Amino acid sequence: MTDILSTPRHEAGGAFLVAALYHFVSLPRFEALREPLLALCEASGVKGTLLLAHEGINGTIAGTDTGIGAVLSFLRARPEFSRLEHKESRASKMPFVRMKVKLKKEIVTMGVENIDPNRIVGTYVAPKDWNALISDPDTIVIDTRNDYETAIGVFKGAVDPKTKTFREFPEWVRQNEGLHNKPKIAMYCTGGIRCEKATAFMKEQGFDQVYHLKGGILKYLEEVPAEESLWEGACFVFDERVSVEHGLKEGNHKLCHACRNPITAEEVTSPFYEAGVSCSHCYHDRTEEDRKRFRERQRQVMLARKRGLEHIGG
Repeated sequence: MTDILSTPRHEAGGAFLVAALYHFVSLPRFEALREPLLALCEASGVKGTLLLAHEGINGTIAGTDTGIGAVLSFLRARPEFSRLEHKESRASKMPFVRMKVKLKKEIVTMGVENIDPNRIVGTYVAPKDWNALISDPDTIVIDTRNDYETAIGVFKGAVDPKTKTFREFPEWVRQNEGLHNKPKIAMYCTGGIRCEKATAFMKEQGFDQVYHLKGGILKYLEEVPAEESLWEGACFVFDERVSVEHGLKEGNHKLCHACRNPITAEEVTSPFYEAGVSCSHCYHDRTEEDRKRFRERQRQVMLARKRGLEHIGG
């Protein structure tokens, strides 16, 4: 991982630095951190979303190298975040509209009580060792992300639970006795945080050899050359880039602002696609009244852009 606080970076890969971060730690007075953190982000020109809870911090932010460095320095100056890690990528334009710091019950919502990755968690596997693990015939590979994420990319041979939300994952595990058929379970997600809880949950359920990809798909795509990769497709990211590919290069997907699903260039040519209104994923789930509302929202978005403004709905 490059340390942006000590190493100057060339910004040819994009004018904006994107930092994805999370850290599980006991944070009993997390509410008191919200206002100073939000104020610093806004003063530094940083945008994105950070979640604070009793169990730590999670989120993705974007800005100039200097702005992101200021926020990370502020966090790491606190003893509880001294070992905070982050993953970097770049964006050609600001991928967020505004800055939000939210107070939550969990920094990643699984909905299972007493799951603490600081107490019990799976074994971390470095990206360079991941291919060997998931190619082992004694390993079941599980994607812990949701269906709209797995739709555009997965690891070769991975089991896709097809969950709508992470809350559905524990029940999916309980209902799949076949997961006990092989001795090793290898799990992965976008940046690593969901696997912290997912592997902790699996250990609690009695699975012994549980592994997860350290740094998630993002770290794998950063470090593993495309010619050696077992990743197929693109990786969905929760910002206006929509997806990234090997080398963390910006992908070619767009986002349907009606249903928030990623869509391909081919899907944009579908008769069901209308910018800001519908796509082939959601057209039949919406009423004409819904589409009327979305068209008005899209009209407001376009008017705002003509005035050089950002519209929150866009």
